[in-house]
Amino acid sequence: MAFKSPKAIVEATFNAGKAKAEKGIPELLVLGFLAGAFIAFGGLLAILIGKAVSFDPGISRFMFAGVFPVGIMLVVIAGSELFTGNCGVITPAALKGTASWGGLLKNWVFVYIGNFIGALFVAYCLSYLTGLATGEPYLSATKAIAEGKVSKTFIQLFFRGLGCNWLVCLGVWLAIASDDITGKIWGLWFPIMAFVGLGFEHSVANMFFIPLGMFNGANVSIGQLLFTNLLPVTLGNIVGGAGFVGCIYWWLYGRD
Repeated sequence: MAFKSPKAIVEATFNAGKAKAEKGIPELLVLGFLAGAFIAFGGLLAILIGKAVSFDPGISRFMFAGVFPVGIMLVVIAGSELFTGNCGVITPAALKGTASWGGLLKNWVFVYIGNFIGALFVAYCLSYLTGLATGEPYLSATKAIAEGKVSKTFIQLFFRGLGCNWLVCLGVWLAIASDDITGKIWGLWFPIMAFVGLGFEHSVANMFFIPLGMFNGANVSIGQLLFTNLLPVTLGNIVGGAGFVGCIYWWLYGRD
């Protein structure tokens, strides 16, 4: 059988979530750093490819969304710890009892911190200091992205975060379903491309996009980064991933 059934996917998350919840803090920080950097690589590539297309907004949007998933492919296949994906994977294991709720909280907190550090590293050292995103049309694009992400209301950002991680965790679900690397890549690509193309909000991606815009002179404060955007987006990501994927699929297929 080339892929797992929905019930088998949920059962696979019990062991995966248990392993994630049992990792130590130093390991979570390092693996979180890697995942934050990987997502930022996808974000930087999306800017350099998508924002170079000026003749058609639709093609530009599709190119931006089409290359961004390289980050999540690196996260899942190369191996690292991503806060958003872990919302969907550890939650079923905690509901089943194979992972502890304390382990879930530890993972989410320290992976989130590691993700932030990794995303900031790529934004400052590999995007700003290298000059890759400081010339036009990228300079204007990065500032517009950052300012646009803090111009929405709390409710708008919450539900954009919810929609985002519903799709992200479904992408992780499809990757778990596949037993070969080609299937994992395609399983990840479609949902991740969809959330970016739809304009949903990913907390870890925003840890890259907004600081990069700030480094390039965007009119955004640290308070706006943390509280106007990341707070509602993170809450939405938790509900979308843990609630709409982890809890629902556990209820459907994981209960005794």
